[in-house]
Amino acid sequence: MWQGLILCGLLTAGGYALSQAPGLRESGFSPLVFALLLGLVAGNLPGLKRAAPVARPGLQFATRWLLRGGIVLFGLSLTLQQIYALGPSILLLDVLVIGTVLLVGYQLGTRVFGLDRETTLLTCAGSAICGAAAVLATEATIRSRPAATSMAVATVVLFGTLAMLVYPLLYPLTGLDEGLFGIYIGATVHEVAQVVAAGDAVGPAALTNAVIVKLLRVMLLVPFLLIVGQWWLGRRAEASGGERGALVIPWFALGFLLMVVFNSLVTLPATLHQGLVLAGQVALTMAMAALGYETRLEKLAALGLKPFGLALCLFVLLAGGGLLSVGLLARL
Repeated sequence: MWQGLILCGLLTAGGYALSQAPGLRESGFSPLVFALLLGLVAGNLPGLKRAAPVARPGLQFATRWLLRGGIVLFGLSLTLQQIYALGPSILLLDVLVIGTVLLVGYQLGTRVFGLDRETTLLTCAGSAICGAAAVLATEATIRSRPAATSMAVATVVLFGTLAMLVYPLLYPLTGLDEGLFGIYIGATVHEVAQVVAAGDAVGPAALTNAVIVKLLRVMLLVPFLLIVGQWWLGRRAEASGGERGALVIPWFALGFLLMVVFNSLVTLPATLHQGLVLAGQVALTMAMAALGYETRLEKLAALGLKPFGLALCLFVLLAGGGLLSVGLLARL
């Protein structure tokens, strides 16, 4: 097992180094993205590809246990007080955005673009909730193929980056005040880091609201995973003609929720809190590196450009529908 964990550790270190490199630091890409890319390259090099059987136990440990542990610790980024401060209308907005993207996106992906259910669901989850973290959490729930996971993350990176660049330019044209535009950013941009970059480019009020609204979207990952786990189990039983299995409760989603409650009630020393948050980020990055390493380029190529077509449609839906929803919210 240790060979695979060492490999993940090296790829993770490389991901963090690239994220802080001059010229790349300002890109807004997280270490997760760079670790995925490094893993993808390493896993497809002839020499390193032959080492896959030896490294596989450690890679599987990373994609299973480190992934779930990282999601649990991700809960320390949010408090119930932050959610309460914005009121119930923001919760309604986030539920509306997530539900619309998931329902419309799934129909588009499976019926219009002809994608398989795994790739469609992962792409929709990444766009609707919280980018790569949502893709990884959904992957852990439905146990999808590495190629589908990597492709979904790629769409999140592309269109989340596009949103990060376009939204500040869009701000003067919307007629929204800075605080409302921050709510719009938080409700519709993919990754937390991308939300921070876009909000900061608009102004301090936009940044504050954007981060809180985005973190509320992150928290809605828990009910999403509970629902999708049951739905996925039912579809699998229907396809195989067998009986529906037992209730699936993703423990890591409940652990995430418990961490949010804990973070709301208990004030940890700043150093300990930051250390735990960093440990969660490192665990997720190692899981991403392992997924990249196990992804084969020929399988990615087989998926073609259709996932990006779906992600583009979801980007337009988020940008346009989100703007309309926030405009209606302003009139309430």
